[in-house]
Amino acid sequence: MIQLFFGARSITSVRHALAFSVFAAIAFGSWSLIYAEDPPAAVKWVAPAAQAQKTNPVASNPASIEAGRKIYMQRCAKCHGESGKGDGADAVELKLHPAKFTGSSIHDESDGALFWKMSVGKKGMPDFAKRLSPTDRWNVVNFLRTLGGS
Repeated sequence: MIQLFFGARSITSVRHALAFSVFAAIAFGSWSLIYAEDPPAAVKWVAPAAQAQKTNPVASNPASIEAGRKIYMQRCAKCHGESGKGDGADAVELKLHPAKFTGSSIHDESDGALFWKMSVGKKGMPDFAKRLSPTDRWNVVNFLRTLGGS
């Protein structure tokens, strides 16, 4: 019956052809996923409008900024760097390119957008929604606003 369908081919060569087809499909699928998850650098990470419009309910005062600084140093500085230049030791080791918090582009982001990005994370950056309370995340936003120019 198999010979009628495949002609003179042996069952071994049919198995090899099927194995190659499966391998090729897996390889192509993996390649597609890798490149689908890693968009070109020109693609900007933008918060949804509703999230970007949220206002920070935590007043930016010395206590909030200090609380945000402590959290940042503990949770963020390893990648984003102590001064927010994106040059943390873990970023270099893991070959990541974390956001720099010293340039004008980050200061153009709304508090709500920064809060959302910190909450959901993305490839290479954990989501902090379940790791930090909302107040802690807003405190970090207040601290980020103190990081200066390039």
